[in-house]
Amino acid sequence: MSLQAMTSRPYAGADDLQKIVGLLYRVRPAEWIADYPGPTDLHELLSLPAVQANTRLWLDKGQIVAFALVDSYNNLVFEYREANPDLQAQMVDWGVECVKRKPHGAEEPLTLDASCREADSDRIALLERHGFVRQAVRSLHLARPLHEPIPPPTLPAGFEIRTLKGRDEVEEWVRLHRAAFGTQHMTIEERLAMMSGTDYDPHLDLVMVGPEGRLAAYCMCQIFREENARTGRNEGYTDPVATHPEYQRRGLARALLLTGLRLLQERGVDTALMGTSSENVKMQRAAEAVGFRVKSATAWFAKPV
Repeated sequence: MSLQAMTSRPYAGADDLQKIVGLLYRVRPAEWIADYPGPTDLHELLSLPAVQANTRLWLDKGQIVAFALVDSYNNLVFEYREANPDLQAQMVDWGVECVKRKPHGAEEPLTLDASCREADSDRIALLERHGFVRQAVRSLHLARPLHEPIPPPTLPAGFEIRTLKGRDEVEEWVRLHRAAFGTQHMTIEERLAMMSGTDYDPHLDLVMVGPEGRLAAYCMCQIFREENARTGRNEGYTDPVATHPEYQRRGLARALLLTGLRLLQERGVDTALMGTSSENVKMQRAAEAVGFRVKSATAWFAKPV
């Protein structure tokens, strides 16, 4: 694949989304399809104008051979049909350009971040060649077979589990998410994008409500049917999941996970999946308490810009 024969251009709409997802299915191993960003993630990401502006395609004779995008958190995401050092350099350069043009504080350390499976030695070598430095934090991927018994959840007095009340509670959900993770990254626009996918099921969008009527915790369960059809698997997700700091250490996450597991089991799912940070020991313990076990991990890298 000669770089001279290729052209590149910005993202141009829904047709490009289908090309990007199609390339993802062609180049990723089946067991890695759901790694961030999986096909569903791409649908959510590319519904956001800011991410659309940070997406570029490379084509050969009109056929997509590579894409690169930078998400709202300065993560560089890219895939390519064939390894080409010049192309890889262009994709990293595109990521650096996207980060540089984003507004940021003068004292704010600026990095372009990236991730890949710990087993992906080729991708790790590529990132390190281009100045990315491996970070201590990892993303853990956990799985739980659903043929095993699922005990009923135990809720503290005054708490109840129900589904999110659609758009009416999105703003409060975003505040909960920010408090739980100590971040300002999640926005109403991003949460609505999560709810816009064809596989979004409002009956699986769980929240825990406290005695005062406030949202205390959440667990957004999902079944990505297109991914299952492509991989031949029958999997569902019980994440993202989080608890507001004021309500932690009461077993809320565990109760939500058990409820989510039962709902996935009732829909005929074979295996539940979830992810969490290697630094989030509390969530790891809650997940292990309901039967999840770590199956793989993602390594994270940062490149100073």
